[in-house]
Amino acid sequence: MNAMNPQIDLYFEQGCMRCPLGATPECKTLLWTEEMTELRRILLDSPLTEELKWSIPCYTFEGKNILLMSAFKEYCALSFFKGVLLKDTAGILVKQGENSQAVRLIQFTDVKDVLALEPILKAYIEEAIEVEKAGLKVPYKEVSEYPLPEELEDKFEEDPTLKAAFEALTPGRQRGYLLHFAAPKQSKTKVARIEKCIPKILSGKGLNEW
Repeated sequence: MNAMNPQIDLYFEQGCMRCPLGATPECKTLLWTEEMTELRRILLDSPLTEELKWSIPCYTFEGKNILLMSAFKEYCALSFFKGVLLKDTAGILVKQGENSQAVRLIQFTDVKDVLALEPILKAYIEEAIEVEKAGLKVPYKEVSEYPLPEELEDKFEEDPTLKAAFEALTPGRQRGYLLHFAAPKQSKTKVARIEKCIPKILSGKGLNEW
């Protein structure tokens, strides 16, 4: 079994600490401790390395991100970064969201499900490692295929530096912001999201980077 990362031990004790519920009985992580403990055991029994990224457990192979383990209100999950490239012979992978192109999740709501799926999970982990070894890439949509919200265009006209900073971001970071900004129906909500993200954009960070 691979070494357990002390940072992940702390995550199990108090959660990701990205919201006020961290280290309280209402923390989402603490709702799924039993299920995630078994998932961690399975993951550590693989060639993956256990790390803490984005304040949650991330499992890597030779420095490449393979999957995340995370807790939600309704379930806990394993999220494969290139899940769309897996064969999913058991039919258990689901899209993370409507616009998710690459990531696919396996959701768990009971420790019995984790134990029952253990052989399949190990096979999926091995397949994900092979996908990475082979250097396979997810065929993402071009950034130009995503509509640019009118509110963001207005901000670019007001602040050319913001426009330059946005265009300097990686395509993945740009996609993340465009989807985030376009989601609300009300213009004022879009504007609020854009303004909140301006410091991150100017610093070259993605939507979920801290």
